[in-house]
Amino acid sequence: MQATDTHKPMMTPPALAAWLRLQQTDGVGLLTAHKLLRHFHTPQAIFAAERAALLKLLTRSQTDALLRAAPDPAMLDALLAWQEQAGHRLLALDHPDYPEALANIPAPPLLLFVKGRAELLPKMSVAMVGARNASNQGMQNAEHMAQALSEAGLTIVSGLALGIDAASHTGGLNGDGGTIAVIGTGIDRIYPSRNQQLARRVAEDGCIVSEYPLGTPPTRDNFPRRNRIIAGLARGVLVVEAAAQSGSLITARLAASYGREVYAIPGSIHATLSKGCHRLIREGARLVESAADILSDMKLLAAGQAGVPSLPDDSFVDRVLEAMGGDPIHAEQLAARLHQPAAELQGQLLALELAGLLERLPGGIFQRLRV
Repeated sequence: MQATDTHKPMMTPPALAAWLRLQQTDGVGLLTAHKLLRHFHTPQAIFAAERAALLKLLTRSQTDALLRAAPDPAMLDALLAWQEQAGHRLLALDHPDYPEALANIPAPPLLLFVKGRAELLPKMSVAMVGARNASNQGMQNAEHMAQALSEAGLTIVSGLALGIDAASHTGGLNGDGGTIAVIGTGIDRIYPSRNQQLARRVAEDGCIVSEYPLGTPPTRDNFPRRNRIIAGLARGVLVVEAAAQSGSLITARLAASYGREVYAIPGSIHATLSKGCHRLIREGARLVESAADILSDMKLLAAGQAGVPSLPDDSFVDRVLEAMGGDPIHAEQLAARLHQPAAELQGQLLALELAGLLERLPGGIFQRLRV
């Protein structure tokens, strides 16, 4: 699927200049910026305020820095040019397309750089995170789980790191739900370089998100900070493999603090990369063995025994099998034949798959197993 542009209002130079001025003022961090926004509501109102009004909220040195601050003209020009390119969006916190789930976390980003399918941002999603040095089994689990969730309509959110992140993005790209990569660099830089090809696929069929200005290099502090965006965008976080001190546990605990569900895949008691998942389960994370566990928990499937979705009624099953015919068929084509929304059909197709009536093939294609 190509990344496409719909009608999109771009940020005007004065609006973008005000947001940049607030973001770049020395001594005024993100928490202070949000304190100012809660009081004055917009960056323009902050900079139009009297010094005395600012001093009620800031120290003298912060007030002086804020009044002196000016956006870097070269950066402003670069961002205005960047947002004009196809598939690029620049969303300020007050933009109507800024994802509501993210806006409601403590200290959300002031600006979001988005490359690709920005329409995925408000979709129901699951974050999948885990070890960079993942086992082969962990990689397979992540990719298969992400694909099943994506085929059921959920968007997969992860951090574009090696290991579990990369496998999760790959699986997400194989389903209709797609994937969102939240990165810890400027959106014009990809780290690690080994994921360049994957990043191109994500930008084409999913989207890449960053809060960092263009050209920002990878630094140690950027990645824990981006974890709050991963947790904030998603309805729940699944930890696939993690050591006892893994950074993935930070993402999971952030998610819990935001009121999101936390899921974990168990493993061998002897495996180092299972220790973090087992710790989360002891702390209350939901144990996950299949995609159906998450779909049922999110009320996306009618749950039957052992977490298996219940089968649709016989007349609907007959209609689906008749519409499929004897040849493989893409889910969207089948939905068109049935005059049913593709997203709604996905959960029912999963139920038929688990019942042994059809087989899911790569690329969102299904094949009848019983004629």
